[in-house]
Amino acid sequence: MSRPAAIAATFLVLLLSSCTVGPNYQRPNVPAAPAYRGADNSTVSSATSLADEKWWEVFKDPVLQQLVRTSLKQNYDLRIAASRVIQAQQQVTITRSNQFPTLGAGPSFGGVKSPAIPGVFGGYSYLADALNLTFSWNPDFWGRYRRATEAARATLLETEWGRRAVVGSLVEDVATDYLQLREYDFELEIEKRSLESRQQSLSLTQTLERGGSTSMVDVRQAEQLVEEAAELIPQTEQAIQQEENAISLLLGQNPGSIPRGMAITEQPNPDDVPVGLPSQLLERRPDIQEAEQALVAANAQIGVARAQLFPQISLSGTAGTESIGLGNVFSWGARSWNYTASATQPIFNAGSLRANVRLTEAQKEQAVLSYQQTIQTAFEQVSNALIAERKLRDYRGHQEALTTATRESSNLAQIRYKGGVTSYLEVLTNETNFLTAEIALARARLAERLELVQLYNSLGGGWQQ
Repeated sequence: MSRPAAIAATFLVLLLSSCTVGPNYQRPNVPAAPAYRGADNSTVSSATSLADEKWWEVFKDPVLQQLVRTSLKQNYDLRIAASRVIQAQQQVTITRSNQFPTLGAGPSFGGVKSPAIPGVFGGYSYLADALNLTFSWNPDFWGRYRRATEAARATLLETEWGRRAVVGSLVEDVATDYLQLREYDFELEIEKRSLESRQQSLSLTQTLERGGSTSMVDVRQAEQLVEEAAELIPQTEQAIQQEENAISLLLGQNPGSIPRGMAITEQPNPDDVPVGLPSQLLERRPDIQEAEQALVAANAQIGVARAQLFPQISLSGTAGTESIGLGNVFSWGARSWNYTASATQPIFNAGSLRANVRLTEAQKEQAVLSYQQTIQTAFEQVSNALIAERKLRDYRGHQEALTTATRESSNLAQIRYKGGVTSYLEVLTNETNFLTAEIALARARLAERLELVQLYNSLGGGWQQ
């Protein structure tokens, strides 16, 4: 065997027997509670979960579904997240390429002309040409580039899970803003209906005052009721248009009107919500998966840092043909080659390489803590959503009873006033209480439906397509 072949075979054997330094990834042990705090009979703990359903199965309003679909196509945050995924994909290719040799080829031409020096040597000139194939390679004996590729792949997965988290948040934001918009619409209906009723009451009071059956005090109190109802309308109209602008931004569009679908009172609000098992949350939530992939990447970077403590091997060579005088470059006698093999062992670097190892180990520990914190935050969000879901249902029930009571009190006060039994002050008080209760009930219904949206997202739903 020739010497170059023997050297190449030796390096190949060494490469095949090379090792990968650094720890292999193992998922940290994060114990999950057997059940979510806040779950009761209305939230079924089983293998099925609300998060298993697609978002169009949870949000039944066709208009809301279309808004979500538009946002998933046009939202800028989501498009930016998708661009990050493409960047991470290319970064994996770039990092992985370090594991392989690089090859290059090309011709070269040159010429020299040197004048003669009298009494020393005569002048000369020549033309030289060459055709060479260059080769260079840093064999990955210690797994430095393999660990770097492992980290890059984990970063790619982290970026992809981050994109899915953006999808889930976008679905939640669109649903939240749309439900808020429909609640503002309902409030506006209440306020306009109340204003019309109070204007009729004012007209009646003015008629009674002209007939001497009541005083100007009652007229002024009736006017007060009209103005109290009227001042609410522009405030609600302002909120409606600003909410439409917020939805337009989520849709990736300029501010404009938003189509309407089901009324806030018609939006589905199931009594039984399956939440699944807490252990499933680790696999379902994109932010948990994103945090774990960041941990995987940090773990791989330890191997990259440790590999730098060992000798770095470098191979390079050139093979081709060279000739003096054009036209001989393809002849067998013009062949040429050279090769170089070198190894460099770090000796003194003022502790920077070992400090880099300790740095990556500390960064991994930070990633472990962030991963564990993300899991605990996820459990807290689910628990808070479950507690709120139950308490808001109770609150809405009491608010419905209060609204019914204030409506009956308002009707009774009107009857008593028309019969001359009481003053208009009683009508004013009861009308104000009824309007306040109606608006509070509308907001209670909104809060109950918004909590369902939040529970769906906190369980890890919304990003599945």
